Amino acid sequence: MRSGSCWISVLLIIAGLVGVGAVGAAAQNAMSIEEVMNLFSSADDVMISFDADGQAQLEQAIDVIRDELGVPDYLDETNEAQVGAFAVAPEGKDLVNKLSQAYYTLADVFLRTLPSQEETFLMGKQWGFKSLRMNASFVVFEQQDGFIAAVEAETDIVALQWASANWLRVAEFDIMAAVTGRIPPKAKAMVERMLELDDSYMCYGAYRSLGAFWQGLPSDPISPILIGGLRQDYDQVLANLCRVVDEPTFCTACEGLIDPACLEYFENRTFFAEYYLIPLEQWEDAARVLRSVLDDPIGETYPLMNALCQEIAAGLLVEVELRL
Repeated sequence: MRSGSCWISVLLIIAGLVGVGAVGAAAQNAMSIEEVMNLFSSADDVMISFDADGQAQLEQAIDVIRDELGVPDYLDETNEAQVGAFAVAPEGKDLVNKLSQAYYTLADVFLRTLPSQEETFLMGKQWGFKSLRMNASFVVFEQQDGFIAAVEAETDIVALQWASANWLRVAEFDIMAAVTGRIPPKAKAMVERMLELDDSYMCYGAYRSLGAFWQGLPSDPISPILIGGLRQDYDQVLANLCRVVDEPTFCTACEGLIDPACLEYFENRTFFAEYYLIPLEQWEDAARVLRSVLDDPIGETYPLMNALCQEIAAGLLVEVELRL
């Protein structure tokens, strides 16, 4: 051991004092459950900033929701059985949905490339499924007729959104496990049910989800056999993404832009570039679309997601410009 252990002791004492001060400041600045719910007042974005302060605010919101639900520290939130068995009163369903959304947002926005991202998506998935199964009729349909039948009768679009979004992101970490677990047909049913319930939810997010879904499916000759014949299909990618972008040159054979408001939500355009133009090596158009995202002001309606999408667009544009 190195000499100078006394200095280590001094540093530990100082760290402890700093920690006490930090805890005290955190207690003074702790959000109420009402303030937390206000962060989720928009159906399309969490109203926080895209920076360290925003991440801290979101993490604190997660703690507040867990406290409100009475989630004990020993509960393994990555374990479907444990989360499923945890008792939540019916009036807590909205909080469960918010927790699922908060974990997704934390993982998607602030934990990119970090090892904890997969675990955080998994926790979001478990709470999303918890919400679905808080509906007694969902459980009855699932037990009698299977998961897809239960989804087709479900009416909670928020639970469907965050359960499926987290589940699909978890699946990205092990595609083969997702295929052998037959996740794609189930996730597809969830997103299609969302379209039936309210296609405008999350700024027409179901169209984005389906676009990314069809692009991310396996293209080899064997894997699709395990998932009902589902395979990568760029016609389906285009058909879905054309509903949320204004690209008449590409969308002549598809139904076009469903709502001009889609143009204000930058993820619609970054998805079009990432999941259609770039894989098909449409480099000039990909650059054009990505530059349009960078050129537009973030605005006040989608402060978090638009800021994130500008960062994504900048990274993708670097890669695209190398091909021009």
